[in-house]
Amino acid sequence: MIIKFYNPSKLQNFQLTAPVSLHLHMGNKFIKFIFFSNYFVGLLSVALSIEMSLQAHLPFNSVAFYSLLFMTTVLYYTYAYVGPVNANSSVNPRTEWYRKNNRFVKTSQLIFLTASAILIVYLGVNNLEAIFQLELVYWLLGVIIVMAALLYYGLLPKSFIRLNLRGTGWVKAFVIGFVWASCVNILPLIDIKIEKGVLVADPVWVSWLFVKNFMFCTVNAIMFDIKDYADDSNRQLKTFVVRYGLHKTIFFILIPLLLVGVISLILFTMAQGINRVAILLNLLPFACLLFVAYSLQKEKRILYYLVIIDGLIFFKALCGIAGVLLTNI
Repeated sequence: MIIKFYNPSKLQNFQLTAPVSLHLHMGNKFIKFIFFSNYFVGLLSVALSIEMSLQAHLPFNSVAFYSLLFMTTVLYYTYAYVGPVNANSSVNPRTEWYRKNNRFVKTSQLIFLTASAILIVYLGVNNLEAIFQLELVYWLLGVIIVMAALLYYGLLPKSFIRLNLRGTGWVKAFVIGFVWASCVNILPLIDIKIEKGVLVADPVWVSWLFVKNFMFCTVNAIMFDIKDYADDSNRQLKTFVVRYGLHKTIFFILIPLLLVGVISLILFTMAQGINRVAILLNLLPFACLLFVAYSLQKEKRILYYLVIIDGLIFFKALCGIAGVLLTNI
């Protein structure tokens, strides 16, 4: 007979390890759910819109508008992944997540689409008179934004126009930046005019806020092109990184764009007499983006882009909000 003696301390360590492993697994699943499902991207659009309202000294939009902005952002970004996903992709964890959760994604899209339609009807019926009284400039801005968003995916009828901005190489990043800045800067202004009859007090300042978001989101989009380098190269899509390579994209495009953004932000805000604390807070996200741009010389996992790089957009919104709240106390 062989008698084995067990060390109680080792047994205790084993019992503690299982729950920790389970919590880590659940935490990893939750992170993938939030970031792969694009719910975090929807949150970014709302956060940037709130930042703009505070910085432009405008009232907040309605809950209905923020809900519509959140859901349409998720719908828009998830559209590319809704189609049939049959192949098992161990190379792309995001594609694999959509393959495994295909039914949930389709159901979520249907719910969001239905809720968005209801909100559009609700806002339209409640503000019908104000909508028809909008000045021509608001209508033109709205049409340009919608057209840019539709053309990005080539959603317009081919008989009308054959153009898919998503496949136009280096232009793609600027289109993404434009759509983002328009949705979080211009659309809230149009909604405020419709729902509350509020006009922009300082068009120059609001235009600068638009440019700031446009530049920040464009740089963010160029960074994401680094992630898609292999696919874009195979599709002969001439993004910056495919055309010029990783090193030149980082040091001759990303970093110079960010430095121009930093310098222009300092000069413009100082000329406007903005509090130095607010200026420093607004500079923080650009400094972090510079550091992240430099770090992309080494290959990163997809969650790095979704959590860190997209997370910097959320950080930017928080810094902008804090800059207004702290300097107005």
